[in-house]
Amino acid sequence: MLWSAATLLAMGLSTPAMSAQCGNNSAGFPAWIEQFKKEAARAGISDRTISRAFANVRYASKTISLDRNQRSFKLSFEQFMQKRGANSIISQGKKLKQRNARLFNALEQKYGVPAGPLIAIWGMESGFGRFSGNQHTMSAVATLAYDCRRSAFFTEQLYAQLQLIQKGWLSPDFKGAAHGEIGQTQFLPANVVRFGVDGDRNGSINLGSTADALASTANFLRGHGWKRGGGYQPGETNFRAIKGWNAAGVYQKAIAKIGAEIDR
Repeated sequence: MLWSAATLLAMGLSTPAMSAQCGNNSAGFPAWIEQFKKEAARAGISDRTISRAFANVRYASKTISLDRNQRSFKLSFEQFMQKRGANSIISQGKKLKQRNARLFNALEQKYGVPAGPLIAIWGMESGFGRFSGNQHTMSAVATLAYDCRRSAFFTEQLYAQLQLIQKGWLSPDFKGAAHGEIGQTQFLPANVVRFGVDGDRNGSINLGSTADALASTANFLRGHGWKRGGGYQPGETNFRAIKGWNAAGVYQKAIAKIGAEIDR
């Protein structure tokens, strides 16, 4: 089994053995898609969902190019902070904290996560919702599931995305970031399934909604060990939850630093 059986079972899906072969270029992608469709049907995804979801899927060359060249994570901390506009995020973040005090107080009361790290993530991921990506998400996730580099991880994401489409929470032609990240805080599909919250209480989870995105992010951090009242700088109790958000050390430190400045 190449992907998480626990995740598929949590989504109400069976766990068929994966027989489609991964590849490192576009040549085998169409055949892989056809095989994957059969396996998705056996796993419990409806024929209608499969037909709609894969109707416009294409090999995402841009996604592969970006996946091979994630250079910003190799910068020094100071270079990374400058490149990501940390000072601007802090300045805008302080204003947003004041403007949305009721929302952030409610989130901290429910999840134990203060405003600072939530706003830092929000600003870092999408410029506070101003830009969430323009790549065809189904194509991006399907391409990465087919690509041999991280096939198992993104196969799990692809099943989760199909589940979101089946629930009606995501359009088959939704556009997001290059690796399939969704919404204002850039959740991967499986994290929407695991940690998504209907923050605005409208009956669905839509991470284009500020309330849903921030509540889901707080829930994610709590789910990764966030302890109410604990510090979140490197070496402190809650820094491990920030590590769960992004594997890059420079990114983790940036969230902690920006969050602390906003929370002052």
